[in-house]
Amino acid sequence: MPSAAGTAPGKLPVVVWVLAACTFLMGTTEFVVAGLLPEMAGALGVSVSHAGLLITAFAIGMIVGGPAMAMATLRLPQRRTLILALAVFALGHIVAALSSTFPVLLMARVVTALATAAFWAIGFVIATATAGPGNSTRAVGVMIGGLTLANVVGVPIGSFLGQFTGWRGPFWALAVLSALAAAFVGRFIPTVEQRADISVRAELRALRQGPLWLALTAAMLLIGGVLATYTYIAPLLTDRAGITEGAVPLILIAFGVGALGGTAIGGRMGDRRPMATTITAAAATALTLFLLIPLANSPVAAVVLVFLMALTGFTVPPVVTSLAVRFAGDAPTLTSALTTSAYNTGIAAGSAIAGRAMGSSLGLTGPALVGTISAALSLLPLIALALSGAPRPARVVAQRTSPTHAQDDAATPAPSQH
Repeated sequence: MPSAAGTAPGKLPVVVWVLAACTFLMGTTEFVVAGLLPEMAGALGVSVSHAGLLITAFAIGMIVGGPAMAMATLRLPQRRTLILALAVFALGHIVAALSSTFPVLLMARVVTALATAAFWAIGFVIATATAGPGNSTRAVGVMIGGLTLANVVGVPIGSFLGQFTGWRGPFWALAVLSALAAAFVGRFIPTVEQRADISVRAELRALRQGPLWLALTAAMLLIGGVLATYTYIAPLLTDRAGITEGAVPLILIAFGVGALGGTAIGGRMGDRRPMATTITAAAATALTLFLLIPLANSPVAAVVLVFLMALTGFTVPPVVTSLAVRFAGDAPTLTSALTTSAYNTGIAAGSAIAGRAMGSSLGLTGPALVGTISAALSLLPLIALALSGAPRPARVVAQRTSPTHAQDDAATPAPSQH
């Protein structure tokens, strides 16, 4: 029996893969700057630490921009919003590639982050709705997989390109690719009619639900814990495990592969047993991060644990994101945006605290300890969420498809806890 999206059970619609390709581009642009910082700093006449504000500004733009852009574009047709977001995304990269001063480049990064936040807020809603019952969490997992793949493939390719073309080359490439992505979105995302009942008030009412905030808190704590450790994993591997600097990129690729595996597992398991999946994965993540403290002096153990912390940690985001969207029912846009804000808040806060811990008497094991505590704390909201009986059945609705398309409104009931 076809799903709500007109797709056979177990098979995702093309729309989801198009959205995942777009998140790949956006994930690449968020992190590729890290590999280009020294050259960018020299070209713009600033210190490397000052150039690092380009990464911070993007994260802040995602945290603030998600909810703000969700509300600003609420009454626009979803397809048009996605195309406009990609157009602004491309324009931001063109401005960045042409800029000769740091303030202009910094502003271009903020604008690009706002466009990214707007795209993700709408993209998660569309992916959840079009995938149909039983496939919504898997669809979110595929979208997040695009972001994860950006770290494994997109960022290294971007850094490699920058070595031959200069730091502006990757920005030009991303501008061209995002323009092409806009054309694909225009081709594959259905034209939809504006819902008459859509309103800011309804979106705000959706935020009154306690289970929603439990899910967002869990997302913030768990991803914050994993990325707090990951941010400072290189010195732990080289100075404590004795791994050569040349081998570190290979281990980071292993982390990316583990993250891809985790999103796939979360996407597959989350529709059937969401709470069992998230609680088990969070507990496994906390244990893995804890074991990294005493076992990091062994190269083999360190590599295995880096892979496992990605595998277990990234199992949770597809499930939590899908649940958060479902909790909102007919008003999922702001909720979807808040999940992105929660992840970025966790990353920013976790990395900052981990940096302070590493500078303390804890030394290189400080970030792993911070990650362990944060991941363990994520179990509290997850267990509370399971005990609350949520998620209750909720109707996730994309804007209505126009008569020229066969796609129906998607009614996505939340899965049972049991």
